[in-house]
Formats: sequence, structure tokens, C-alpha cells
Amino acid sequence: MKVRKAVITAAARGERLYPVADTIQKAMLPVIDTDGLHKPVIQAIAEEAFLSGIEEICIVCAPGDGERYINAFTSLRDNLVKSYKSVDWAREEAEKIDNLISRIQFTEQQEPLGYGHAVYCAKDFVNDEPFLLLLGDYLYVSNLTSKRCAAQLIELAMQENCSVSAVNPTIEHQIGKYGTITGKHEPGVNGVYQIEKLIEKPSLSLAELELQTPGLRVGYYLCFFGMHVFTPTVFSLLEKQLALGSKNTPLTPALQELADTEKYLALEVKGNRYDLSGRQGLLRAQMALGLAGVAHDEILTSMVELLAEANTRKAQLIQ
Repeated sequence: MKVRKAVITAAARGERLYPVADTIQKAMLPVIDTDGLHKPVIQAIAEEAFLSGIEEICIVCAPGDGERYINAFTSLRDNLVKSYKSVDWAREEAEKIDNLISRIQFTEQQEPLGYGHAVYCAKDFVNDEPFLLLLGDYLYVSNLTSKRCAAQLIELAMQENCSVSAVNPTIEHQIGKYGTITGKHEPGVNGVYQIEKLIEKPSLSLAELELQTPGLRVGYYLCFFGMHVFTPTVFSLLEKQLALGSKNTPLTPALQELADTEKYLALEVKGNRYDLSGRQGLLRAQMALGLAGVAHDEILTSMVELLAEANTRKAQLIQ
């Protein structure tokens, strides 16, 4: 199968990023990407998809946000062209914004009815094709110089012709933040599992009973990485969940049924994910992007200087 479409869910308001998210969409917060360019978070996520072979993207957003995104990107591009004439980095960034605008569309989640409902809102865009699903508040850094995290996932999905979710071995005290899975290791393939059971944000006691995965280090579990490739089957499964009439339709129950009814794999992605909505999440993500990109030396120097300053202050306070 060929995966040429991606869906990015970005409808949540981001209350954990208050007060900035009270005035702008959290996905428009700026970061310096691995290429050294300043850009909004949503653009960095979209470029993760484009650089992994994706051709079209649908962003699931809150009512009215689609127009706000387009206006913001158009304004950014125009300002770059007018204010930084003949500056190489500005021209490069303007070209990337033009590419983004030409390849994205928006669909609105009219009510905040849960993550599963947000994914279902992209059904018409997907149009019975396999698709890449990304979160609008996660940034990804690959450990491979020539292959993005999303590209690793797409490669396995196309090879095995099935749905694949990216996972990361996660220490036990953090599993309450993530969907967690267990399954059988695929023989002869490193880091690939046939998913058997999924629980959203489990307690440690429940994980110890039901989610232990043979072969992982003691105290580690396989947690979702924030990206998936799904076959269109996921929409028919979500329809069943939506028919229950809940005010909060999660994605996990549909994924459990997916695991029960067809081949559904998990891949240990070689890389890291950074949740921008978490405490100090934007700071951690920015440092990770800097250390993985062209600004490595600059970021490293800044970190060393800050640590030296902090140690000096601490020594002075002790005296």
C-alpha cells in the first residue's frame, strides 16, 4: 500500500500552555527547527510528514481556526518577503510556507468530543486510503540521520500492508501519560510487535498485571510515540464508538478492536517524541531540536553557560 496522506489533530485549546494558548493556537508557537529556521510548531510537524513522503495533509482544528492558520501563514510569508529581501534564510522559509499552504486543508471539529471523534472528522479527506496520523502538540527527533521518525513508520506499514503504531520503551513512572500496549515480538525483526492489548494511560498496578512485554528492560513498557499509520478500517471502528453517543470518544477502544480483528503492529521508532503541552515541554523540545540540528554547537554552548551560571548562584547563596 502507499501512504500519501496525513492527518494532524490540532483542535484542543492547550489549557496547559496558558496564558499564551489563550490568545493564539498552541500549534502556532515558534520553535527553531533542526534546519535552523524559526517556524510555528504546526509547520515543523507538517514538514516531518512531507519529508517522509506525504503529499497531502489535513489539519483537524477547532471552529474558525482553519482560516486563522491560513491568514497567519500568509502574513508570515509576506512579512518574510517584504522585510528580509535578499536574505537567504528568509527566502528559504517563505518557500517552505508556500509549499505548506499549497498542500494542506482543514476540517473542523465542531465540538470537543474526544480524540477518536477528532480523528473521525478527517474521514472524508482520507477517502478510503491508508494515512499517517500525527499529534499537533508533539515534535519528533529521529536518531537516524537519513530517515525521519514518520518515514520509519511508513516504511514498515507499506512493507507489511497493515496498520502500525509507533512506540517507545518508557519508564514505569511515566506510563500514566500515554497509551500503553503489549504484544508478541515479531520473530526475526528487531523492535516490531504484534499488538495484543492497549490501555490508555494505565496505572502502574494495572500495567504490571496486564501490559508487561517480554524482552523489555525491567520497569519499562511500550507506550505510544504520538504517530500512527492506519488503514481506513479505523473509521468503521470509530463509527461504532460514536454510535454510543458519548461526549468523549477516545481512540483506544477502536484500536483495541483493530488489534482483535486484523494485523496491527507496533514499531519501536529510533528517535524521541516531545510533548509540548507537558510541564517545560516546549523548552525540552527546543533544546532537543537544537542539539539534533545545525544549531547544535550554539545550543550546547548556551546550556553549558546556563549551568555554570546556576552553579555560581548556588555557591554564592551557600556562602
